[in-house]
Amino acid sequence: MQKKNMIFLIALVVLVCSAIYGFVQPVYLPGAEKPFLDTPFIGNLRLGLDLRGGTYIVFEAMDTPERPLTDEKVRDVRDIIEERVNRLGLTEPIIQRMGDRRIVVQLPDVDDPEEALAIIGTMAKLEFRSEAGVVMENDEILPDFDVPPILTGANLVQTTAMIVTLEDGRSSNVVSLEFDQEGATRFAEATRRAAAENRPIMIFLDDEVIQVATVREPILDGKAFITNYETLEDARQVEIMLDSGSLPVDVEQREMRFVSATLGQDQIDSSVRAGLIGIALVILFMLFYYRIPGFIANFSLVIYTLIVLSVLIGLNAHLTLPGIAGLILSVGMAVDANVIIFERIKEEIRIGKTIRASVESGFRKAFRTILDANITTLIAAAVLFYFGTGPIRGFSVTLSIGILVSMFTAIIITRRLLKIIVEAGKITDSRMFIGIRG
Repeated sequence: MQKKNMIFLIALVVLVCSAIYGFVQPVYLPGAEKPFLDTPFIGNLRLGLDLRGGTYIVFEAMDTPERPLTDEKVRDVRDIIEERVNRLGLTEPIIQRMGDRRIVVQLPDVDDPEEALAIIGTMAKLEFRSEAGVVMENDEILPDFDVPPILTGANLVQTTAMIVTLEDGRSSNVVSLEFDQEGATRFAEATRRAAAENRPIMIFLDDEVIQVATVREPILDGKAFITNYETLEDARQVEIMLDSGSLPVDVEQREMRFVSATLGQDQIDSSVRAGLIGIALVILFMLFYYRIPGFIANFSLVIYTLIVLSVLIGLNAHLTLPGIAGLILSVGMAVDANVIIFERIKEEIRIGKTIRASVESGFRKAFRTILDANITTLIAAAVLFYFGTGPIRGFSVTLSIGILVSMFTAIIITRRLLKIIVEAGKITDSRMFIGIRG
């Protein structure tokens, strides 16, 4: 057991040191001329508009006889663009209306105009497919790329969420669809076959099924209704998703330029300095008040920080100054679970238990409290993600990541390290272990 513990401890330290090195130094694979990871820590995390600047684009919605302009359609264009570039809320763009028909889009850390237009114009892919154009994989419906779709978002002229009165007199929340001439012809043939064979038409957005529509009869005029939504808001959400594959009006680009960072270097340096001082005080407090467990908790915080940063990099998150503040704050909040555990251990030692028994009992009794507290926070984060947009959704994502990672480091990493130290049998003085006197 001692040998296994020592191997685990050495492997963990090597892994953490390697991760830190990977964040701050280029990493070369054996025999490679170019680095496998060629950017340091800050370079891996893309920076927001306030720290790095980005591309400023102005679009204008056009009023045409085929696609007349309304205030609602301009609002939908803004919502669609935001859905395309900021689905998880981690990109931190600025997307806002300017006047009656113009929309301003500022994309952080993007200085290539072609890249900016590609981000806005190609992220959403809308497809209509029959059962012949899909495959099943792990109980999930996926598009079969060997079979072309019936229609794409380019064939969709208009979608509208509305309340209609059915033939039997009942009211129903629906989404109406209208296709262009080519789309109407192809949709008529597809619905004719689907109705005859009693098969549905499936709608994919970015290769994910968002709607499975039953076809009762052939639709020959290029106009269809998707029915049976519980509320008009449910229909409205599907309308926005369908529109994200095709803008409701024609849009032209009026301006594009690069904008510099909104914050000065002095502001950034002073904010980061204040944050590092705060982290240092948290580390010193844990060492002074909890001694050896405090040292282990600080080591777990290093692992916590590395994991959170890695996840944010994987999600292509953009770091803003408030994001830096939130990240630093999350490090302090991540010690909460450790504090609950260590206070439980203190209580067990005060009633006369051995250090080993106190550690086991402390973790066991603290687990339920930590779990309940974090589940309630995760529920709140889920509500924010479901109903929020933009930065609110991004906050819920980062909050959830922080909670899950802090639980992992406190309950798994800290517990394992404490057990290794206790089982070594080198520490018998409780004052050295958790700072208790008497």
